[in-house]
Amino acid sequence: QAYNCLIHFYKRFLPGYWLPKQFSAPWAALLNSSSKMTSIIRLTPLSGGGDESPHCYLLEVDGFNFLLDIGWDEKFSPAFLASLARVVPKVDAVLLSYPDLPHLGALPVAVGKLGLSCPVYATVPVYKMGQMFLYDIYQARHNIEDFTLFTLDEVDASFDKITQLKYNQTVVLKGKGQGLAITPLPAGHMIGGTIWKIVKDGEEDIVYAVDYNHKKERHLNGCDIERLSRPSLLITDAFNATYSQARRRLRDEQLMTNILATLRNSGNVLVCVDTAGRVLELAHMVDQLWSNKDSGLLAYSLALLNNVAFNVVEFAKSQIEWMSEKLMKLMGEKKANPFQFKHLKLCHSMAEVNKVPAPKVVLASMPDMECGFARDLFLQWCSNPKNSVILTSRSSPGTLGRDLINNGGDRSIPIEVKRRIKLTGLELEQFRAKEKSSSSKLHSSLVEEALDDESDSEEEMEVVTKPGEAKAKVKHDIVMKGETGKKQSGFFKSNKSRYPMFPCVEEKIKYDDYGEIIRIEDFLMDTSEPVDELAEPVEEYEEDVPDKEEVPTKCVSTIQNFQINCGIQFIDFEGRTDGESIMKLTAQLKPRRVILVRGTESNLTALKEFCGEVIGGENNIFVPKNGEVVDATTERFIYQVRLRDSLFSTLNFNKAKDGHLAWVDGVIKMSDEERVDIIATDAEGESPEPKAPAQPVIPVLVPLPEDQIVGHSTNFVNELKLSDFKLVLTKNGIPSEFQQGNLMCGHSYNVQLRRHDSGRVMIEGCLSNEYYTIRELLYQQYAIV
Repeated sequence: QAYNCLIHFYKRFLPGYWLPKQFSAPWAALLNSSSKMTSIIRLTPLSGGGDESPHCYLLEVDGFNFLLDIGWDEKFSPAFLASLARVVPKVDAVLLSYPDLPHLGALPVAVGKLGLSCPVYATVPVYKMGQMFLYDIYQARHNIEDFTLFTLDEVDASFDKITQLKYNQTVVLKGKGQGLAITPLPAGHMIGGTIWKIVKDGEEDIVYAVDYNHKKERHLNGCDIERLSRPSLLITDAFNATYSQARRRLRDEQLMTNILATLRNSGNVLVCVDTAGRVLELAHMVDQLWSNKDSGLLAYSLALLNNVAFNVVEFAKSQIEWMSEKLMKLMGEKKANPFQFKHLKLCHSMAEVNKVPAPKVVLASMPDMECGFARDLFLQWCSNPKNSVILTSRSSPGTLGRDLINNGGDRSIPIEVKRRIKLTGLELEQFRAKEKSSSSKLHSSLVEEALDDESDSEEEMEVVTKPGEAKAKVKHDIVMKGETGKKQSGFFKSNKSRYPMFPCVEEKIKYDDYGEIIRIEDFLMDTSEPVDELAEPVEEYEEDVPDKEEVPTKCVSTIQNFQINCGIQFIDFEGRTDGESIMKLTAQLKPRRVILVRGTESNLTALKEFCGEVIGGENNIFVPKNGEVVDATTERFIYQVRLRDSLFSTLNFNKAKDGHLAWVDGVIKMSDEERVDIIATDAEGESPEPKAPAQPVIPVLVPLPEDQIVGHSTNFVNELKLSDFKLVLTKNGIPSEFQQGNLMCGHSYNVQLRRHDSGRVMIEGCLSNEYYTIRELLYQQYAIV
């Protein structure tokens, strides 16, 4: 069957085009008025599909691949890395929503180990606080185990790729992403938290909104999701879909009551918080409580404990403009920085927090309690019934923090205790012997390298005893040259005499911008071993040489039973929207299609049923599992086709406002045999099991025989504004003015332009040279096919 169609052509789509399943010449005429172009949209969850795993989704919009967040769970699951490694080569951009581990935890591994090289977009606070999260988790892991998943250098390298944005700053992508624009919108929850709006050609808008919070808090405004209306696709999570949240005043009173009761009973309070996100809300709140003289808390101590506490507070001080209007007003009027804490002591180690006088309240990371100072303090304090542990957020299932929330205290549980201890005795001797042997090997290799680098060998010379005898290589202690038997050559006589000389090898001194490089070990007194007098400093100080000051350590792990006698309480300070509000906001948005991610099966089912009532149509709501490809294209009958070169070379393209247009007469043929439907182009490699290399069937558009081509009426494609055309006439020296909504043109105003109810522009007037000139200018404003 032959088809006549109008192709909206973009140069980047040369491999394939998309066309409606049934189309004809009238469809092209509709395009002239109000039809919209539709994009091919696919989403594949790598993590967070159908369960509570962290967020990571591959979104394809017309062949351009976004990675929406790149989170990792608290236990660093290797299974996720395998699925991430498969898609990293085709990722074109990464969008980060929040600075915590469930949203960007795998970024250093993706950049450092998997070769991710595309641009990464995030707001300024996500860039700064994200580094603090990763620094803290690295140091917390390194303190108890040999952590090799990523290094601090890889953290820095991955954040160097981030393009920092402000809220409502639209970035128009270029190259492969031409026609796409991304905009970060405020999401609440954490400082810099983002709802991403992705727009294609100004028409197809995709909203990615997870973990947002619509309520105002002490340090953050609510999200701006209410401003959005009727997006083409909404990607949101169902984590809190059935969760009922207590009022903020009640939660504050619970925290205050717990803290006061424990401190007055001479107990310590451990508040489990994150590194640089929700901790700002709690730190600001408790410092305000301590500032209130009537609270009775001034007699007790307050501390913030994590590896980067000082930097987190300094960053918070410099980012007040990203916080709530109340804090900005306070900063502007009273010139008082709300994060200049008066009572909160910043601690970076267990030794520092132990110096803080008891009873005390300690805000410690991590909330999952799999590692970090919160776990260390819990193991110290859990057996004392006077102490109290307050959990402020729900971590992933299987973590210690989640177990305490679900099962509480008053029980004995086995916990793996990991520690890094110093080497002693035989182990220390073996380590130093191994270190010494490796150091001697390094030393000898450096000596050999230095000898090889010597270009002039002054000690080895060619000496000839008598003229005509064979030359022999002789080594001398004294540098000397024998008579070579050669007469003085040249016109001028040489008076230069040569005398024997002792060898003087000038030591090469290596230096950098700050002067001579100093080897620290040359100035250390090593009492453990006799100093080796024979070794001479041949080469400069190398960073690879192990520093003798560093104390050798090893990691040990034991499983111990701990009796939990302390109080355990979960008080929700997560800063997420509750289930009732999620459903109200979704109903207010009225998206055309919804993809639901991250949540328990019951939460996902509940939100899916609600969306079915609001949106309608089972085909408009998707709940994908990890690795499952979802086709969320708005038009259901849109497929990719390939153009044969023989057909493409005959097309006559006309430039339109945002692309090129051409009329084509062709026949669609399947590349193999006729199929009922068409397989998605990127289906290969998405399933975890390796399949046989079966190429997807992509239909081919081949030229229609000339005897079968029927003519078509001319189509004018553009949405012309008469005000814009008036400027065109003025540039060409033709006067014009508006009268009752019509544009009167020409020196005698005998040509009239008016807009018809259908949207078309009508031209009327007396036949003259001026009429034809105006008509020609009018035609130039359209793509005529």
